[in-house]
Amino acid sequence: MDVAIDQLTRTFGSVRANDGITLRFAAGQIHGVLGENGAGKSTLMKVLAGFIRRDSGDIRLDGAPAALGTPAAAMRAGIGMVHQEPLDIPAFTALENFLCGSDPAVFGDWRAARARLIDWNTRLGFAVDPDERTGRMTVGQRQQLELMRLLTAGARLLILDEPTTGISAGQVDALFAALRHLAASGRTIVFVSHKLDEVAALCDTVSVLRAGRLQPPGQLVMPQPQAALLQAMFGEALEQPDAGALPAMAHGAPVWQLDDVTVREGVIVLERLSLEIPAGMALGLAGLEGSGQQLVLRLLAGALRPVGGRVLSDGRDLSGGGMAQARARGIEYLPADRLSAGLIGSFDLAEHLELLAPRRWWRDRGAARVAAERAIGAFDIRGTPATPLQALSGGNQQRAMLALMPATLRGLLLDQPTRGLDVASARLVWQRIADRRRSGTAVVFASVDLDELLEHADALLVFAGGRVSRLIPRAQLDAQRLARLIGGSGFAEVG
Repeated sequence: MDVAIDQLTRTFGSVRANDGITLRFAAGQIHGVLGENGAGKSTLMKVLAGFIRRDSGDIRLDGAPAALGTPAAAMRAGIGMVHQEPLDIPAFTALENFLCGSDPAVFGDWRAARARLIDWNTRLGFAVDPDERTGRMTVGQRQQLELMRLLTAGARLLILDEPTTGISAGQVDALFAALRHLAASGRTIVFVSHKLDEVAALCDTVSVLRAGRLQPPGQLVMPQPQAALLQAMFGEALEQPDAGALPAMAHGAPVWQLDDVTVREGVIVLERLSLEIPAGMALGLAGLEGSGQQLVLRLLAGALRPVGGRVLSDGRDLSGGGMAQARARGIEYLPADRLSAGLIGSFDLAEHLELLAPRRWWRDRGAARVAAERAIGAFDIRGTPATPLQALSGGNQQRAMLALMPATLRGLLLDQPTRGLDVASARLVWQRIADRRRSGTAVVFASVDLDELLEHADALLVFAGGRVSRLIPRAQLDAQRLARLIGGSGFAEVG
């Protein structure tokens, strides 16, 4: 499918999210769309996929005008979008989700649907179990399922919004192989990302959005120098060192102590964990998705009760005390799924601050607005005190969650802290985390980004095949060794 976009504009109040964009996407190619958080990438893609109506401009598909006023209309026109957070029903199986939204005439019975799903699995090199509930699947598997569902529904233009965020290296490889196969079959692929190395490895052309406009106008044929792409994204080339990174620093008394802890959830069991996490330390949790990192985060946050042993905070037993008790001890948890588990999407920043006020039954909207304005300035949030947080980009949502943290913390737990963030947004987030560490906060974070783990952690725990390593100082690891350990190679040395 050939796609032509001419002078497309979409505004939200006084903000021009897309400002006179003119683009062409040719069939049989993979097109990259780059830009920092809030640059207008997701707005443009949601207009194409029918989730948002454009204010002005034209869209033509294979030369014919297209309305695309709703997702259903876009799907009938052959446009499907895989969102950063896949649109599925966690309680349904993969097969039931595969059938959702499908034309009943497509499948004669459930056996035909199962056969089609298995066939797509084989053709694309995926491994989605038709009978697995999606709530128990990884983000990568859920994306694979959504992609197969859209293909079955007849999608010829596939839009993928930050599809490698939070998925393992193996799943990235499988996704890229599938996208190359689909492009070779004549489909049009639009790959929205902030990761320059992935765009360089995958895409035939790239377009860069900055503040709602193309910089430069039109498309660039790949390959392009990374410095040129950074210049287009941010207006200036960024230096490689990250200002948020800290050298090893002196640590204080233990914030957490795990005393012979065993924790279990589903099929994952972590046995006999014993370690101390002192004030000021940054502990990284590394491993393939679903290897147990989230269990440790939730255990430290009080959200998961150990089946054996004790979890102590400043010498007090937190085992089974719940998140309220952990928060009373100065421990906060920022989940990876910001809107589902960390924020109220329809609420603005001022309303969140009202909810967190110590005497929240006394509503003081004026004070909350002033506090929100201070937070917006301190954390560089691209919005106003009255902007619903679901309308913000992922990077701005992450900064908003950090802005909502209490001024004094003993422990900060983060799951994928820079998930979906561009280079500049990730640096700002780590700068704020570094500020916390300087004040004595212990930081524990899980990430799938090996460079992020090695740059920001003082020490790491590696999870592989139901096993957990000892605490490994950062100086003993490089990217190659860490990757081997995550894959289970050489694990006996650090067990």
